[in-house]
Amino acid sequence: MSLVEVLVALVIAFGIAGIIVPILPGGALLVAAAILGWAIWLGEPTGWVIFAISAVFIAIGLITKYAIPGKRLKDSGMPLSTQVVGAILAIVGFFVIPVVGVFVGFPLGVFLAELRRHGGSAGQAWASTWTAMKAVGLFIVIDAVAATLATITWVVGLFIT
Repeated sequence: MSLVEVLVALVIAFGIAGIIVPILPGGALLVAAAILGWAIWLGEPTGWVIFAISAVFIAIGLITKYAIPGKRLKDSGMPLSTQVVGAILAIVGFFVIPVVGVFVGFPLGVFLAELRRHGGSAGQAWASTWTAMKAVGLFIVIDAVAATLATITWVVGLFIT
């Protein structure tokens, strides 16, 4: 294994870590960029085919990760304003409570917005918060699966080339 391939593997690992732990930078696009860099470095048609297949997995993941959880939230009746409040408190939480602030801020923001929307009913607010948390989990799983499939494709490409 060459130094370039080791670096690509490290960037891919960092990208997948950024999906699983949202406070880290990274994500599926970083995985795709690493595989693109490898294809350019390799300079062979096989590398481009591997990148194309990986890019298709990433593209499907990007489309799906917004479509399915978003539809579930829309079907649950949760307004976009609740999601925005959750996102804002996640960002605030990131700075107020290092490392875990995002994981505290988002549910707290959704809960408070839903508590207000449901007229102080904690039960209904908690049910909406749980729905939002499941949607975020599904978002992460879809992204992780797409990045993992792209990574597996790249590993297969290593053995082919």
